[in-house]
Amino acid sequence: MLSSKYLMVVGFSGAMAVGLGALGAHALKAQLETGLISLNELNAFDTASKYQLFHTLAMFGMILLHDKLQSKSLKSAYWCFFLGILFFSGSLYLLSTRHLLGAEWLRFLGPVTPLGGLFFMAGWLLLAFSMFKKVKAQ
Repeated sequence: MLSSKYLMVVGFSGAMAVGLGALGAHALKAQLETGLISLNELNAFDTASKYQLFHTLAMFGMILLHDKLQSKSLKSAYWCFFLGILFFSGSLYLLSTRHLLGAEWLRFLGPVTPLGGLFFMAGWLLLAFSMFKKVKAQ
């Protein structure tokens, strides 16, 4: 699993999480006074960048563990984390900036956020399952 494709995804996702976190902390925070973003929306944007960074690091961990555990569940966990980032963080980024973007129609993404959370949970459970299989095999 230690291929350039997987590492590229991790690298881009990590850079994006840091960049979007900085955007939220500086540029978006400055928009609070304009009313184009609320404190709750700013906090949601911050949550999205944190979850993206945490799960990007978890994806990196999946790459490092794969050769040791030889588990298909671990590869599935990696992709669950990726989909969680896409759905959870991606929807929060868009939902929290929809006023600023003038895109109220993005409200439809509301139900997508919990779906991303379910992917995150599935990824962690798959990681636990991978470890359980390894311990049981010993």
